[in-house]
Amino acid sequence: MPAPILVIGATGNVGRGVVGSLIARQVAVRAAVRTLSGTQRPGIDEVLFDVQSPATFAPALAGCHGLFLLRPPAISQVASTLVPLIDEAERQGLEQTVFPSVAGADKNPLIPHHAVEKRLQAGSMAWTFLRAGFFAQNLCDAYRQDIQAGEIWLPAGAGRAAFVDAQDLGEVAAKALNEGVLQREAPQLTGPQALSFFDVAQMLTEELGRPIRYRPVGPLRYAHHVMKQGLPLAQAAVQTVLHMGLRLGQAEAVDPRLGQIFGRPAHTLRDVIRRNLQRWAAVP
Repeated sequence: MPAPILVIGATGNVGRGVVGSLIARQVAVRAAVRTLSGTQRPGIDEVLFDVQSPATFAPALAGCHGLFLLRPPAISQVASTLVPLIDEAERQGLEQTVFPSVAGADKNPLIPHHAVEKRLQAGSMAWTFLRAGFFAQNLCDAYRQDIQAGEIWLPAGAGRAAFVDAQDLGEVAAKALNEGVLQREAPQLTGPQALSFFDVAQMLTEELGRPIRYRPVGPLRYAHHVMKQGLPLAQAAVQTVLHMGLRLGQAEAVDPRLGQIFGRPAHTLRDVIRRNLQRWAAVP
């Protein structure tokens, strides 16, 4: 096998797709984890890594060819975390980085993805920014607790999003890291359909067989709501800004690029919902 790819966020929705796609291509994976699992999996080498502990950066990157750089949702301050990681990757001679960004990151300095993109563009590694629309898997994670209770609370108004499947994104990342495609490109990757959260609530109602209601709320009420659920202030602020952008149409454009890369249609939001029905079992 060639030199490994370090995968940050290897156990998350996108990261699992990256790992699986790299292994299928016989590319060695170094999975960055905070706790070693003790489980040996063919083609996967776990390494201790903490984005807030720079001492873990050099050992994790040693001997790697490339980096899948996922920003952990809880990390909003990238100057002391992701930027030093990029610095170390360059010192060690890594050749490329794939960074899952978001739509509009190049124009919005208020979100942490903007600073990461700027640092990579100024550096020596080849880079690919996967500017995805809203992840369909947000329904399984960020919105899961609300959906279990029968509601979706968001400050998105009637804005629409072209929800993209994280598994599709992981496959594109693997192609970029292994096949050299999309270098120094920032493709807009979306699902095949732009939907409002009123549409999403209706779709969930149909698939779950129980009513799900979308409650559009203001930014302050939303931030208060998610902080009551345990989200730190900085992370609540980032999520609020991203969802407010939907009101301005920042994630509603449907782009055919994803299907063109695959030679098949991108997965739909309904596809993802049907794969994950068990995730939204109603709270007793």
